[in-house]
Amino acid sequence: MSKVVREDGDEFEALMRESARVAAEFDSDEADEISPEVAERHALRRVKGFSTELQDISEAEYRQLQLERVVLVGVWTEGTSLMAENSLAELRALAETAGSEVLDALIQRRDKPDPATYIGSGKVAQLREVVRSTGADTVICDGELSPSQLRQLEDKLKVKVVDRTALILDIFAQHAKSKEGKAQVELAQIAYLLPRLRGWGESLSRQVGGRAAGGAGIGGRGPGETKIETDRRRIRDKMSKLKKEILEMKVSRDTKRQERRRHNIPSVAIAGYTNAGKSSLLNALTDANVLVENALFATLDPTVRQSHTSDGRIYTLTDTVGFVRHLPHQLIDAFKSTLEEVSESHLIVHVVDGSHPDPFEQIRAVREVIAEIGGSHIPEIIAINKVDIADPAIVMQILRTEPSSYAFSVKTGFGMEGLLLAIENSLPHLGIEINTVIAYDRGDIISAIHERGEILSEEYLPQGTAIHARVDGALAQQIASLQEETNLAAE
Repeated sequence: MSKVVREDGDEFEALMRESARVAAEFDSDEADEISPEVAERHALRRVKGFSTELQDISEAEYRQLQLERVVLVGVWTEGTSLMAENSLAELRALAETAGSEVLDALIQRRDKPDPATYIGSGKVAQLREVVRSTGADTVICDGELSPSQLRQLEDKLKVKVVDRTALILDIFAQHAKSKEGKAQVELAQIAYLLPRLRGWGESLSRQVGGRAAGGAGIGGRGPGETKIETDRRRIRDKMSKLKKEILEMKVSRDTKRQERRRHNIPSVAIAGYTNAGKSSLLNALTDANVLVENALFATLDPTVRQSHTSDGRIYTLTDTVGFVRHLPHQLIDAFKSTLEEVSESHLIVHVVDGSHPDPFEQIRAVREVIAEIGGSHIPEIIAINKVDIADPAIVMQILRTEPSSYAFSVKTGFGMEGLLLAIENSLPHLGIEINTVIAYDRGDIISAIHERGEILSEEYLPQGTAIHARVDGALAQQIASLQEETNLAAE
């Protein structure tokens, strides 16, 4: 199916109704099976009364997260009340993904967050009462708090305070599986924790050195360095080590990417907001069998799979980490090598959750991150997923607003053919056109043209295979050399 006809709203709504019917049948026939990977992840959910703590890399207290019973708080500074409510709803989804039980939520209307406590003094008193009445052990704020704001709020509320950035980092820490992913998350965590390093009482203000260092000994810089300074230095050393490890792993990724470039294999990056359906789309297009879970940031490690166009051209599809509003800069910096899969692709398939209350805000947030990593110049297709449960009016609004947009549903298969055709038509074409006859004993050249080129026509003649195709420069030169050898042999 090609692009949805925008002028014919009735036809589109009829197709949407058909998609919803197929979805209902799909649900009734679907077996209640859970993949082992999803089951393993669910088995590691937090249990009430226990806490998951970040691993300390020194003796200081490093913002150990306790996220069992939480109260959410947001500051509404701009936009509509609906946008503020959607933002807090997303914070709730993040908290639940981290394993928390959300007890209550508060929003305050202000021109800007309070510099001392994020929310005003009156709202702090109200929040303290809510915390006391609900029995919450943690407050999560919908923004990144300064170290002083965290300290002031904790002193007044007498419970742990966590901001949006720490919450996202905690989710990433739970979901990271590969060596590179774990190193990237750890680097992002300690980059966030370094300016927030703190301890209780005066234990970190004591000067250390020599025997008075309490066992610091070798590695302490001598008299005059306080314990907190020693800990900060250890953190910086750990950061340097992690950066070196990530750089070494980046070399392997770059080598594979350069190999694909050398063979002129186009790359397509599947990007989008977290939980929009990127992994499901990759599975549907390539049978990649990557983890699919209805949770935020289910995918952290990029998956690259090979696919073919209808005319036989090879290209790669890459599933990437999901984006989110105000994605922490520490994560963008740490995941730079991973995000290069997006910034260095030939085409971005931007997957949008059509059933979300405000998909336009999600589109804006994703484009903001893509621009930040240097990918705003790359051609983009807007792929509107979940149309089987979306509001047709909102889907039609996106289709009218975005020129290269396509409605589909991975779950029901609705619109998949049209999306796939759009991806194929958007891939770059190879630069050099050839029209030649290859002898039958040079099957290696024929195979190379099929793998790396774009076949326009092919005919079998008595003297060999007549091929009209587009190929890359290296292969064109190889074919030209072969033709010269053939001509010389004929003379």
